[in-house]
Amino acid sequence: MRTQTLLRGSLALLLASSALLAQAAPMPTVKPMRGTVDSVQGDTLAFTTRNGAHQTLMLDDKTSYRAVSKANLDRIEANSFIGSAATPQPDGTLKALEVTVFEASLRGSGEGHYGWENADGSTGTMTNGTVGELKKANGRTLTVQYKGGEKQLVVPEDVPIAYVEKGDRSLLKPGVKVVLFPAEDGKHAKGVAVGKDGFTPPM
Repeated sequence: MRTQTLLRGSLALLLASSALLAQAAPMPTVKPMRGTVDSVQGDTLAFTTRNGAHQTLMLDDKTSYRAVSKANLDRIEANSFIGSAATPQPDGTLKALEVTVFEASLRGSGEGHYGWENADGSTGTMTNGTVGELKKANGRTLTVQYKGGEKQLVVPEDVPIAYVEKGDRSLLKPGVKVVLFPAEDGKHAKGVAVGKDGFTPPM
C-alpha cells in the first residue's frame, strides 16, 4: 500500500513538473533579415544588411512576395487584419513599435502571437490578428483577436504604419528596402517584404 502511495505521489510530482516546464517554455521567435537589395542574378538575391554585411538568399517558386507601402493611422479599422511588432508592458498590454495592415486577400497571414527579433537585435513580440474593439484617442487602442487568444495593443501616434499587399518578384530592384524571411535551410527566402516608392518596411 505504501509503495502504491509513493508511486502515485511521484507520478503527480512528475506531471506537475512537466506542466511547469511547459508553461516556462519560451515562445518561438521569428528572426527576419533586413537590408537593401544589391542585385538579383538568376535565382540569387544579393543584399546588404542594415549593419553593412553582404548576404545572399536563393529565390524559388515557393518564395512569396509582399509589397509594403506607407500608410497612416486611419488605415486601422475595426475588422482589419493587422500585424504588430510590439513591446510587452507591465500592465499586460502591448506597445506597438509598428503596425502593418494587410489587404483583404492576405487575411490570416502569420496569425498568432509569438516572439519577434527587432531590427536592433532586441526581442519583442509579433501579434497578427483581427481588430476587434478600437478606441481612437492619443493614437489607437485595439483589441487584436487571433486563434487561441487576444491582446490589447496600444498604438502611439508616432509609430510607422504600413499597408501590405500581394507582390511579385519584379519588385526586387537594386536599392529597394526589404525584410526577408529565411527558410529552415537558411539558404532560401521563404518570403520577402519589399518597400514601395523608397519606403522601408518597418516590421
